[in-house]
Amino acid sequence: MACGSHRPTNSVKPVTDAAALLRAYDDQARSAEWKIPDAEATVHRDGPVYRVSWPKRRGLVAGPPELGITGADLDALIARQRDFFAARDQGVEWKTWGHDTPADLPERLVAAGFESEGRETVLIGLAENMVTPVDLAGITLRETKEEADFHRLAASASEAFGKTVSWLADYLLERQNDPNTVVVVAEAEGQIVSSARLEIVPGTEFGGLWGGSTLAKWRGRGIYRALIAHRARVALARGVKYLQVDATEDSRPILERLGFVKVTTTTGYAWKPR
Repeated sequence: MACGSHRPTNSVKPVTDAAALLRAYDDQARSAEWKIPDAEATVHRDGPVYRVSWPKRRGLVAGPPELGITGADLDALIARQRDFFAARDQGVEWKTWGHDTPADLPERLVAAGFESEGRETVLIGLAENMVTPVDLAGITLRETKEEADFHRLAASASEAFGKTVSWLADYLLERQNDPNTVVVVAEAEGQIVSSARLEIVPGTEFGGLWGGSTLAKWRGRGIYRALIAHRARVALARGVKYLQVDATEDSRPILERLGFVKVTTTTGYAWKPR
């Protein structure tokens, strides 16, 4: 995301209950991808949703918690977004959240040819609670903005996830000079064994924690927790109160033990050109 407006700096105590955290998330961070787009993004509004497109990667469609339309009108809205990206020969993700209405949006997306990419849990925690140091014997954490590191990171993440994520190098290169994107790698034995990034949402109290891939041999050594702590310290130094994660079932229990709170779920529905 591009560098943006001034972040609130009031001294009000951060909220910690799930309902209040969800309201803060919906009010501040959820809309960032269409309200604060990166330099290469083009944003169009179509009724209640926003369509974000990029020259070289798949598009995104998302909107507020309450779309306000149902039935045939909703089906037509879905078809317009699909057909827009079909004309560009590009894929698109329609991002949904578990507390959204209408509740039948997911099944209407599937009927229109979209496929679920799996559900994740949205967790939010206080940055100040996540800075506990972790002893990493023989493992070094460092921040990087180097292109060579991005390619090494993408290769390591592909191995860790068991699928190709080579696009990640290009994604990070697009944000190489963005002060709101902080990339952290963990190195051992001359290789990147884990990586993650912090994406601060300009003008808000939120920072997103993304990535967090670790090679199988190096799991269970505290690297994941250390990467969270490092990014939490960076976030605090930048005035960020809340850290948000879209967590898989592998990482959710770890995050909850650290103090993150479940506020909702999120599921991306993808459409690809045939």
